[in-house]
Amino acid sequence: MYIPTLDAVMVGCVIADFRKKKGISQEVLSGLADIGRTHLSAIERGERKPTLETLYRISCALDVKMSDIVSEVEKRIE
Repeated sequence: MYIPTLDAVMVGCVIADFRKKKGISQEVLSGLADIGRTHLSAIERGERKPTLETLYRISCALDVKMSDIVSEVEKRIE
């Protein structure tokens, strides 16, 4: 039986790419999103998956829709 799972590394890469496009550091983004820098770093490396709340905070801090991040994740899955 196939059980789909979300690739944490790919999700982290998408978040890192959005952050880099904005030209901000992990330190700045984590401060704007009110999450720890080490937590953000772990997400970007794929060691942790963000909760919906964390993803929402990150998207707000990046000034993008959360759905834009999710759409990019979906594109990369395909």
